[in-house]
Amino acid sequence: MEALKLHVGDASLVELDANQLRSKRITLYDGPIESVLKEEFGTLEATTRLYGQVWTSGPQVVIRYYEAHPPDSAKLPICAVARLSYDQMKKRPESQPGTAILDGSIAAAYVVDAFR
Repeated sequence: MEALKLHVGDASLVELDANQLRSKRITLYDGPIESVLKEEFGTLEATTRLYGQVWTSGPQVVIRYYEAHPPDSAKLPICAVARLSYDQMKKRPESQPGTAILDGSIAAAYVVDAFR
């Protein structure tokens, strides 16, 4: 993470799902996800893709990012999670098993030192 000039706790806004940009309500599914940085994040420029995994089994969605793919560059390892305050990653009650319906498409990606 030092090569990316990122430290634990650093954060940047992301569009959670590259296929549902700027949506008022999105549906996420268990499995892989492609998110898009909305602003610079260390040396990563806006529009960098973040790749990770989604889990929807609990009351809130869990998204962990493992890889960043800057435009015109090679993929890089990253250790980050998607977060929002005030329970905003909480699934809507009508979410079916294996899915999570969220109000809004934006969250923050936070650098972490490990997944817990």
